[in-house]
Amino acid sequence: MSKVRELLQIKDYVTLLGTTLGLFSLIVVTFGGRAMVSVGFFLLAFTFGTDLADGYIARKTGTVNEIGKELDSLNDSLTFGIAPATLTFVAFKTGTYYDLLLAIGAVIFALGGILRLARFNISEEEGYTGVPTPLTGLILLTFFYANYFYSVAVTDGGPNALTYPFPLFCYYIIPFILIFLAWSNITVHISFGKKGKSVYVTFVIFAPLCPIFAILGILNPTFLIGFISSFFFFSFFIVEITYVIYGIFKKASKKDEKSSKNKKNRNN
Repeated sequence: MSKVRELLQIKDYVTLLGTTLGLFSLIVVTFGGRAMVSVGFFLLAFTFGTDLADGYIARKTGTVNEIGKELDSLNDSLTFGIAPATLTFVAFKTGTYYDLLLAIGAVIFALGGILRLARFNISEEEGYTGVPTPLTGLILLTFFYANYFYSVAVTDGGPNALTYPFPLFCYYIIPFILIFLAWSNITVHISFGKKGKSVYVTFVIFAPLCPIFAILGILNPTFLIGFISSFFFFSFFIVEITYVIYGIFKKASKKDEKSSKNKKNRNN
């Protein structure tokens, strides 16, 4: 039996860094309050970077290994499934019977991510069937910060910013967003190609903006900062949801194309 340190490569330590950040995000949220939820999501923002980095390092160094695959899936289950679900529940809970519906949505979201990763591990198909868990985790992060900075803007960064209610509409829809994202993880009606350079370019451009806006909002919580940050995260949220819907239409288009091709072959 090999020692653990003998099995690990450099990229595995990057994966474990992401896992550590995910665990800390769950720990800080236990201190309570919206500020701690914000810190938790802030920590999760960096796990999207470690998720891309470990895969990139593995391919460039030729150090793909079995323990790395297992670590990656376990890490993704935590950082893109369990942690976002928990933080979202804490952020939107109201202390009423509504919280039961929210809890059900959060559990379903986490299970959807876990099931998707389990299926991905045994799949031999190229590309992605269902929405990748990092994307659904990122959708929850941007939705939270859009609401968080809305409260900052409305209260002009005053002491009530951390307790001011989110828009009522967002409380109504978040349980259904959680359930929809869980479905998008495991459905066979959404597909994407292999992770290409465009994904990395997009990440390099947009990902740093998340912690930058978060830091600005914490250091200088004014109406202008809050409004701009809320608008940015809400716009990013819309783009992400649109991308998911695009995956549905892309899958339907491929299915129609395949059906037409088979029909044509039969006629010939």
